[in-house]
Amino acid sequence: MTLIGENAAVKSADDLIKEGSDKTFAVDVLEASRQQPVIVDFWATWCGPCKQLGPALEKAVTAAKGAVKLVKIDIDKNPVFAGQLRVQSIPTVYAFVDGKPVDGFMGAVPESQLEAFIDKLKPVTAESQTADLLAMAREALEHGDTGGAVQIFAKVLAGDPKNLAAIGGLARCYLASGDPVRAKEVVAMAPAEAHNPDLDSVRAALALAAGAPKETASFEKRLAADPGDHAARFELAKALAAKGKFAPAVDELLAIIEKDRDWNDGAAKAQLLTVFDAAGAASEVAKQGRRRLSSILFS
Repeated sequence: MTLIGENAAVKSADDLIKEGSDKTFAVDVLEASRQQPVIVDFWATWCGPCKQLGPALEKAVTAAKGAVKLVKIDIDKNPVFAGQLRVQSIPTVYAFVDGKPVDGFMGAVPESQLEAFIDKLKPVTAESQTADLLAMAREALEHGDTGGAVQIFAKVLAGDPKNLAAIGGLARCYLASGDPVRAKEVVAMAPAEAHNPDLDSVRAALALAAGAPKETASFEKRLAADPGDHAARFELAKALAAKGKFAPAVDELLAIIEKDRDWNDGAAKAQLLTVFDAAGAASEVAKQGRRRLSSILFS
């Protein structure tokens, strides 16, 4: 379908839904569907399921805000096109695009199915195309395909250099591949005051890496000798977080807070919150860590 702008005017319900007939079918459906998808509802006054489907279909079309039109045709008064389309039971619904039927269904269906039916018909917008690309890139990154994710995020940025989601996502890719320098360069593409979950996550991760120790062995040795050495545990947590090992870093920081929540002016809690940001607010690490923190603080 044709790519349309994001600011297409939303038409009123009167423009979107109309009673059709055999005489007006060519104009209302065939010609109109060359401009936008048209849904045709074949119904009759005596049909019980039609009375259920009709209002739900009108509601779904109105909710689509001008993406599709609806033409309702009473088959008792207008049998010609219903016959040509071999409508054998009602309600029967067809979707037309470019003058041809492309999809359809029979009977009353749930609202969720109506929404899905209409979603498939909606013209591709610049906004929806970008959203689809970003979703693909995130999925690729989650499945370890960093290279594929980089290509998709870069494609989004080629068309929209200021897209914060793409900037944050691309920075995450470089961070995941062990290249914090490139990640920092990508983050710098966004204004300092701009915020986005991925962008904030990478910024937090870079902050963790900036002052973190490179190795963990010496701190592990100190803790083996003295489990109460909070300074060693804190440095171990920093080193772990800098390597992207957020879950064990959270464990170490919570261990400090559990023993002394105010240690070093609350440094462990402050570091813990940064780790949550780096892991991502919606991550399991952050969710479980916050629950454990609350349990410690309010027990």
